[in-house]
Amino acid sequence: MTDEPRPHTSAPTPDELREQVEHTRDELGRTVEALAAKADIKAQAKEKTAAVKEQAAEKTALVADQIRVQTQHAAQLVKDTTPEPVLHTAGQVATVAHANRKPLLVAGAVLVVFLLVRRNRGGRR
Repeated sequence: MTDEPRPHTSAPTPDELREQVEHTRDELGRTVEALAAKADIKAQAKEKTAAVKEQAAEKTALVADQIRVQTQHAAQLVKDTTPEPVLHTAGQVATVAHANRKPLLVAGAVLVVFLLVRRNRGGRR
């Protein structure tokens, strides 16, 4: 449809009417689609959930990076302030503990059971 002024014609031509009807249909279709999208609560909830998940993942990654940096900094401080013989001994203890993992886990479990039994018996008196 052209927006040019027509000479003093009062009735639109059939082609103009068809064009107006088609234009109105297009506008109505877009309006109905927009209203349907606003009324689709399930789709809106899914979109919001996806956005919240993405934000949570970003924040988690940021916090994890901050923790990693702080842990490295703390470890460096410990290394810098701990005497060398203590670091050497701690390294040896860690190596032995790693090599004897199963006996240490069993001993820890026995200790926990012993403490629980003792605690329960102490409460009955």
